[in-house]
Amino acid sequence: MTLNDAELGTEYEVKDVDLDGDEELESFLFSLGCYSGEMITVVDKKRNLVVSIKDARYNIDPELADRIHI
Repeated sequence: MTLNDAELGTEYEVKDVDLDGDEELESFLFSLGCYSGEMITVVDKKRNLVVSIKDARYNIDPELADRIHI
């Protein structure tokens, strides 16, 4: 299941992030705290997803959310 399939307000564990070897994207997500084993919650879904990671909120586009498996 990907982050796009998450229910609002439910906390999930990040199982895997499919980066296709994109080191820049990996570094970006790591800086947000989005990596395997970390907990993530979808706070809002409109055009983009608003997610909560380690008490901070971030906007993630649906294309990136499809790469984050929970």
